[in-house]
Amino acid sequence: MAKGFGGRGIPGMGGGMNMNMLKQAQKMQQDMMRMQQELQEKEYQAAAGGGVVSATVNGKHELKNLTIDPEAVDPEDVEMLQDMIVAAVNEAMRAADNDAASTMQSLTGGLGLPF
Repeated sequence: MAKGFGGRGIPGMGGGMNMNMLKQAQKMQQDMMRMQQELQEKEYQAAAGGGVVSATVNGKHELKNLTIDPEAVDPEDVEMLQDMIVAAVNEAMRAADNDAASTMQSLTGGLGLPF
């Protein structure tokens, strides 16, 4: 057997990782995978222009639905409609990102992991 590896864990780790720590790390990994899957399936909706344009995205940042009130369609001002669409989609994406960050923060409990 190699010197320093007496089956008691990783040398230099103050006695090594015990099985409880390993199980906790595995559980956290499983919880994170489950939460990421749930977040990808969730949908987020946002509106712009007083509600005349609304967008729905999922947690994978895919646009799932776009609703435009016919009153918002002005052939003389297509640019405003385009701006409202971009604003609604971006706000829905921000909602998805904020939810993901909040969910991961609650799972990691401030471990300082980059999510």
